[in-house]
Amino acid sequence: MALKKIIIVGAGPSGLLLGLLLSKQGVEVDLLDADTKVSDQPRAAHYASPAAYELDRAGVLDDVKKRGFQFKTMAWRKPDTTFVAGTTTEHLPADYPHRMVVLPLDQLGELLVEHIMRQPTAHVKWSHRVTKVGQEADRAWVDVDTPSGPQRMEADYVIGCDGASSTVRRELFGPEYPGETLNAQIIATNVYYDFTKYFPSDSSFIIHPDNLYMAARITNDGLYRVTYKEIPNLSREEYIARQPKRYEEILPGNPKPGEYRITNISPYKLQQRCAQSFRVGRIVLAADAAHLCNPFGGLGLTGGIADVGSLYDSLMGIHTGRASDAILDKYAEIRRKIWVEIIDPMSRENFARLHQDAETARENDPFFRLCVKAETDPELSREIAMGYEKLRVDMTEYYDL
Repeated sequence: MALKKIIIVGAGPSGLLLGLLLSKQGVEVDLLDADTKVSDQPRAAHYASPAAYELDRAGVLDDVKKRGFQFKTMAWRKPDTTFVAGTTTEHLPADYPHRMVVLPLDQLGELLVEHIMRQPTAHVKWSHRVTKVGQEADRAWVDVDTPSGPQRMEADYVIGCDGASSTVRRELFGPEYPGETLNAQIIATNVYYDFTKYFPSDSSFIIHPDNLYMAARITNDGLYRVTYKEIPNLSREEYIARQPKRYEEILPGNPKPGEYRITNISPYKLQQRCAQSFRVGRIVLAADAAHLCNPFGGLGLTGGIADVGSLYDSLMGIHTGRASDAILDKYAEIRRKIWVEIIDPMSRENFARLHQDAETARENDPFFRLCVKAETDPELSREIAMGYEKLRVDMTEYYDL
């Protein structure tokens, strides 16, 4: 059946990307978001190959490359910045189109809004807070608080892309989000500080049980994401007050205030969670509304965008008459399995890897031993660089009509 309308709850990057992909195929899309604009909170910025593939399909990858940059090297280091192990994209084929790209998430959101506004069948509606979700045999609906008062909106399907505290997920399953909060406090900062004299790599991870951190360049003008570990159970104000001391303790050069400029700071807990199911009838979940993981390794963002690609293919199969509605059950099954078998264990390993003894990590850590071998084995190096590809699934293989 040709789709008449899709409602997407949440105009973050996943919702916007799905809306752009669908509307470019002529599907009517309403994107509803409680906020007034794209969020500017410091969040992920790295889009591995499956995400780059979807950005390319949506026609925005070239713009992402122009505003951001292509990622090349990642390294793990001792607290004194000594190199332990690393990966590189230098052995990917020269014409490989979907190398990891880097652009802060708020800038990607703004870019996606620019593109989606050009689509006559797409409608981004800010200040539209979804309060209730339901469905009948032939349609799904949402109750929405809008600037002009409450209203009910209907569509063929409602897609929950409304993040970790998803209203859509809670309407389906109640307040519980199965999984756990890791016993670790993380502070994310965006900062201008010259790391280039200490770290030649695009991203560096410092190995230390208490003073671990990540320093990753996220813009062309030298803005870095620095995410570091803190002691638990303090208030937001206390964490912000402690930030200068922590920077001086852990960052290379022991910088004092005045030697750097922070643009954003955000304390947060690490979550490993997954919804009971990604589909209930005409209501479907994707990205953070469906699953969460810690940010070390970029599996949450790339995995969420890979969800969008799989869901887009599934909906287009229905729209074009090449797939039955049952393909959404296959979407839900496959994407949940990927979280359980790949994203959850890998993201946990990525974070745990930073807690070991940095002095012996190069010899003792199995992944680092693989990286060491890849230093003289271009084929293995290429295989490691392509490791994120397992997050992408071509759902057209499951078309059944």
